[in-house]
Amino acid sequence: MLLLIKNGRVLDPDSGTDEVLDVLVEDGVIRRIGKNLRLRDDERSRGGNGKYPAGAKADQLAGALEDALREDEDARYIDASGCWVMPGLIDLHVHLRDPGLTYKEDIETGGKAAAAGGVTTIFAMPNTKPVIDTPDKYNYVRFKAAAVSPVHVEQIGSVTMGQKGEELTDFEAMADAGVRAFSEDGKSVMNARLMRDAFRRCRKLDIPIFDHCEDKNLAKGGVMNDDENAVRLGLIGIPNSAEDLIALRDMYLAKDTGAQLHLCHVSTKSSADLIRIAKREGVRVTAEVCPHHFALTSDDILRDDPNFKMNPPLRTKADRDALIEGLRDGTIDCISTDHAPHSASEKAGSFRTAANGIVGLETSFSLAVTKLVDTGILTPLDLVKVMSTNPAKIAHLPLRGRLQEGMQADITIADPEKEYVIDKNRFLSKGKNTPFNGWKVRGKVRMTIVDGEVVYEDE
Repeated sequence: MLLLIKNGRVLDPDSGTDEVLDVLVEDGVIRRIGKNLRLRDDERSRGGNGKYPAGAKADQLAGALEDALREDEDARYIDASGCWVMPGLIDLHVHLRDPGLTYKEDIETGGKAAAAGGVTTIFAMPNTKPVIDTPDKYNYVRFKAAAVSPVHVEQIGSVTMGQKGEELTDFEAMADAGVRAFSEDGKSVMNARLMRDAFRRCRKLDIPIFDHCEDKNLAKGGVMNDDENAVRLGLIGIPNSAEDLIALRDMYLAKDTGAQLHLCHVSTKSSADLIRIAKREGVRVTAEVCPHHFALTSDDILRDDPNFKMNPPLRTKADRDALIEGLRDGTIDCISTDHAPHSASEKAGSFRTAANGIVGLETSFSLAVTKLVDTGILTPLDLVKVMSTNPAKIAHLPLRGRLQEGMQADITIADPEKEYVIDKNRFLSKGKNTPFNGWKVRGKVRMTIVDGEVVYEDE
């Protein structure tokens, strides 16, 4: 398949590229990036030495590729004028609910939702039924994703068997099968000795642990942040310390073992401050923030509406501002969604009984543009760095996260000026649980390309 993407603003943080250029894709690989690309990159369009014919002028060459495209069913011309052309977005934190909970989401619908959000690679958390804790269970997801998902699905393995926090999984066997990360997401491994052993084994494999930081005893019974809003609504709060203590513990364990630690959905000012200190001391720690944690605070919970219920919960304005500053100064490395689809009945009623989590794959880019780029907090290059380049580095994906010649042709094309209103009823995800329904945002994904194939195109 041959694609020629013309006149887009190419954004590649790795090389510092921010320029209107053309991108030529062939057979799933980015072949050329430059100005006025018009000819096929082969000997039929060039002289025998591989260069353009001597004396050829631009007006003589104009239209040659376009003519070839019209004659070739396996080629396509894409006008990206006014759009950003970026390496495909990578989301390190997604719940696909497959196997076992497919009434909420499945690999196909989650993959389609990702494509609609410009995400070309998703990392699926292992808290399914059954838990992904053996190579066979991992292979179920891998083979199904290859058959039905339009985007790359990287299945994360569980840290402990059944996520019971008692016995470590066979990390070596899981890694041999293809697992790129381990997580106990949805809960923390409360046994510090067991967690240290997990770090030691992952250090030998050079595979990161994606860490959900929550002291279950401090958080027990809580349904939102422990502040005056919880008092106003008569709900039990979760203190910041429930997150901070485990984050601190596991950064110490990462320091002791030399392992790679990635902190999921950071939500507190103290955690951001601790990460900044740990990085200065050389700890191998990275961190993510979710759009809901930089776009909302507990003050936005005006009533007992479970669409605002997630774990960790929405925190205070001081916490939100610290997370935004962490993104700006590089303390927090990336944006991930914690995409958590549920059925309508599971998100109905009260905070007290409803399930935790919101969907995010189809809104993360627009919320980031609206809340971070349009406000001047991040530049377009910065945004691509935290939504593609850095996630690729964290997950050891050397051919993704960069828009350069020779890289895998995973590409997102988006119109940063396009305004639209978020409508949950138009989501491709099975989950409609979002607090952002009705929000006016800017930044619309126009096209998503995976391995050189167009997998999503905005209507």
